[in-house]
Amino acid sequence: MPFFGRTKELHDLKELLNKKASSLVVIRGRRRVGKTRLVEEFSKSFPKKFFFAGLAPENPEELRPGINNPTLAQKQRDAFADRMYALGIPCSRRDEWSSLFTDVAKYCLKGRLIVFFDEITWLGMGDPSFLGKLKTAWDFEFSKNEQLILVLAGSNSAWIEKNILTSSGFVGRIAWGMELKELPLHVCDQFWGPNESQIAPYEKFKILSVTGGIPRYLEEIQPLLTAEQNIQRLCFDASGLLFNEFNNIFSDIFGKRSERYEFLVKFLVDGPASLEKIAQLSGRDSGGDLSEALEELTESGIISRDFTWHLRDGKASRLSQYRLSDNYLRFYLKFIEPQHRKIKSGHKIRLPSNWYAIMGLQFENLVVSSRQELYRLLDIQEEEIVCANPYWHTASARRKACQIDFLIQTKFNVLYVCEVKFYKKPISTDVVSETREKIARLQAPKGFSYRPVLIHVNGVEDAVIDKEYFAHVLDFGQLLTRAPN
Repeated sequence: MPFFGRTKELHDLKELLNKKASSLVVIRGRRRVGKTRLVEEFSKSFPKKFFFAGLAPENPEELRPGINNPTLAQKQRDAFADRMYALGIPCSRRDEWSSLFTDVAKYCLKGRLIVFFDEITWLGMGDPSFLGKLKTAWDFEFSKNEQLILVLAGSNSAWIEKNILTSSGFVGRIAWGMELKELPLHVCDQFWGPNESQIAPYEKFKILSVTGGIPRYLEEIQPLLTAEQNIQRLCFDASGLLFNEFNNIFSDIFGKRSERYEFLVKFLVDGPASLEKIAQLSGRDSGGDLSEALEELTESGIISRDFTWHLRDGKASRLSQYRLSDNYLRFYLKFIEPQHRKIKSGHKIRLPSNWYAIMGLQFENLVVSSRQELYRLLDIQEEEIVCANPYWHTASARRKACQIDFLIQTKFNVLYVCEVKFYKKPISTDVVSETREKIARLQAPKGFSYRPVLIHVNGVEDAVIDKEYFAHVLDFGQLLTRAPN
């Protein structure tokens, strides 16, 4: 499969080749987002490469943080030693991480090379001293080769943030850290290959409303099949990649705690919610464990925490909402999970006719995650932006509640009020009155200007254009268009 996108990430990594010192790199991001694929592409710049990966846990208990399990730790060391043998690296002993690291480092003392420890969370399972030994090995052995780059990667972003990126043991040692996000829409478009121009943006949208910008999912697209046929094959067949992916995402990251985290995510399926609302729905206290769990879900890229702000000075408000930003997870919970047992037992389940019900929320996620393309289409320079995010304020004695799908505030006191609309048929002029009402509720400070923006996916009636109300009317197909070089 060709490698698409990640231009900036590759550029940043290749910049490290200009250094006259070794580099420790940390890459984190959601499962299937392309961490390993990125490192494989980067490794083409090296004459020698050594890739290692942790073994996936066999049961949820193995991922319990800080667990001391000598048997489990030895299983990881044995797999690591077997990989050393396959790579031609001598192994003096298998029962101690310090020795294994030393053996690898001695083999990598000279020359331009890359060492990759994938799924670092799994690699250290069962041994609480693993990271300390890795840090020592970096300080006294790996870093001695000025042409060596050591890459650590993993899907548990919260764990990596806490134990590596902000850990006192690794402070000052990490040359570059990056978090991989979903691919932008103009890159997603390339997965349709030579047939991309034959397929309408609306059909592409239907697939992206399920896969989001996750490259591994997009690799499964068969362009000669319709969107519905692709989704049927991937989601409603027991052999499909996306049929069991939900459980894999949670169990691989959270282990025994996965059910607890799945429980919380379900409260966001029908739209964003505040911490207080989630606490109310789940019957839990809004502090402590609940806040910590939501923060870990946010760090892991499963949900997003959106802060609103004060228009007068652009300062962030204390108000925030959690949003299920992963399109696949919402689709799974709404349509696959209720039929999971039947599908697994061999029943033929068709794609539900009401699957369009979540399209509005899925479309908003795609737009928010492709904000760079939106800025380009609106001819807004990033240095001009004060704030840009979903916006809302609550009702008070002086104002009505307000919710804006996406609001861009510039330093020139211009507000781009983006109405993100999905309908199965072209949008009618009702959207004009709806947007007017939202702007009236916005109650921006004196001296602010408005630029209403309509972003749609399946066309608008001519009458909407004739009213000349919207400063910009953007079609989903424009977000799919490749950015100019």
